Amino acid sequence: MTEARVKMMVPNRSRDNIIQVQNLKKYYPISGGLLGRVKGYVKAVDDVSFNIRKGSTMGLVGESGCGKTTIGKTILRLTDKTQGSVKFDGIEIHDLSRQDLRALRPRIQIIFQDPYSSLSPRMPVGEIIGEAVRERKLVPLEEFDDYITKIMEDCGLKEYHKDRYPHEFSGGQRQRICIARALALNPEFIVCDEPVSALDVSIQAQIINLLKDLQEKYNLTYLFISHDLSVVEHISDTVGVMYLGNLVEYSNKETIFNNPLHPYTKALFSAIPVQDPDAKGERIILEGSIPSPSNPPSGCKFHTRCSYCMDVCREVVPEMRMVEEGHEVACHLY
Repeated sequence: MTEARVKMMVPNRSRDNIIQVQNLKKYYPISGGLLGRVKGYVKAVDDVSFNIRKGSTMGLVGESGCGKTTIGKTILRLTDKTQGSVKFDGIEIHDLSRQDLRALRPRIQIIFQDPYSSLSPRMPVGEIIGEAVRERKLVPLEEFDDYITKIMEDCGLKEYHKDRYPHEFSGGQRQRICIARALALNPEFIVCDEPVSALDVSIQAQIINLLKDLQEKYNLTYLFISHDLSVVEHISDTVGVMYLGNLVEYSNKETIFNNPLHPYTKALFSAIPVQDPDAKGERIILEGSIPSPSNPPSGCKFHTRCSYCMDVCREVVPEMRMVEEGHEVACHLY
């Protein structure tokens, strides 16, 4: 099936939302014993739903191990879902055949956390960026060099960088190479999996500004996964907060940073450094450690660490509720 056919295959019934995730679950089996029988499951993503509007950025935050990266990989079908629905532009990604998925691939890309390990050390930069472009014949052969040069320049690289190898670049430059590789396929949606966490603070700002400039120029849509809340606040339009495989709060950036509702969100945001040295914010320290995703607590998964815990929290799983326009939270307090 051609790429044009995949693009027309299913009409987008919600033109505003390029990504629609409904009740997504991803469980990893735990095997043991002599026969290797399945004894349980690691619930990496456990019933998550959200939409991403075309041309916008959704920030996804939470502690390590909460399932952020697994969501990104499942959306791109780098790993198979256990249950639920993932639609890109109205197309159910996990229902596509291998051939149809390959045709769709250029429209959905990913930028990995570690730019060095995601680049082949044996290939010059020009080949790394242009390999998939040549394979898919996205541009005529006579225009190939000029096209790659333009993409590199858009990402802050020079034409003479084409013949150099990844080890000859700094960390920030290598991340620019990764961005250029993704951009070269003319994507519409990019998962940014902690793309600045391995970089110096000054370089982080450059990469974030580059992503914002490219988004405006090419009308890109991002899922931005990060631990750094100040970076998420700078780049995101909407923000989702995850805890132990669940989305516990979701809203637009201004609302969630100015008025966090979930106790976990409040604790998370209280750790954000403030620029004013005289300002004294209330630091919320969470007690205990994160429970195991293979054996999560009953009821609300956060109740073992929550200072507002009630009896209902120990028994009943809270549903995601709309507490105000565009602001959803999964907590029995609301």
